[in-house]
Amino acid sequence: MSDSVTNLEALKKEAALRAVALVGSGQRVGLGTGSTAKYAIEEIGRKLATGELTDIVGVSTSEASEKLAREVGIPTEPLDPRPLDIAIDGADEIAPNLDLVKGLGGALVREKVTEVQARRLIIIADHTKLVQKLGEKAPLPIEIVPFGFLSTVERLREFLPGGRLRMNGARNYVTDNGNYIFDAQLPADFDAAELERRIKGTLGVVDTGLFLGMAERAFVAAPDGVQELVR
Repeated sequence: MSDSVTNLEALKKEAALRAVALVGSGQRVGLGTGSTAKYAIEEIGRKLATGELTDIVGVSTSEASEKLAREVGIPTEPLDPRPLDIAIDGADEIAPNLDLVKGLGGALVREKVTEVQARRLIIIADHTKLVQKLGEKAPLPIEIVPFGFLSTVERLREFLPGGRLRMNGARNYVTDNGNYIFDAQLPADFDAAELERRIKGTLGVVDTGLFLGMAERAFVAAPDGVQELVR
């Protein structure tokens, strides 16, 4: 592993530690999914083991984060209508106003359903995820039901012509919910809220990876340290 990659991993971990510092004892915590969120889950587990935190309950956004939470000793429970005190998760793109694209890891629906109930959503990422405009680097993941999925893709292509169905080898990629993902190419110019409404109004779509107006702050690992961005 090159020094720059090793250093970036260390900074991603530092960003996660900054986010976990905002977690207090007795809180219900949304546990994100992915390579950076993993560090936050591990740190919460460490703090529970040392007694720095007590009475934490985790609510996982994927089967992978649920498994990791159990391994590091975080008690978990399923999502219910009660609010979460805080949620910590990664992102694939972060715009200057902290609007996000998420879902390259495939957990977008569980992440959104969980994090919309969080009083505070804290994002942790590395500097490569910062963009001036959503769609600059990442496709937009759209979760769709398997039944009639080719028809759903055709409906989406009427206004999002670029993109492809996500594959896992020779098979369609399947989410924890048993659905498929269409990775759409975002157009050069679009209104995020309007596009979100249009996609969600398309028959066969479950949800999109647009997380608009949800994040309170982001800790971003950059070569010169961790910067804090606040909405």
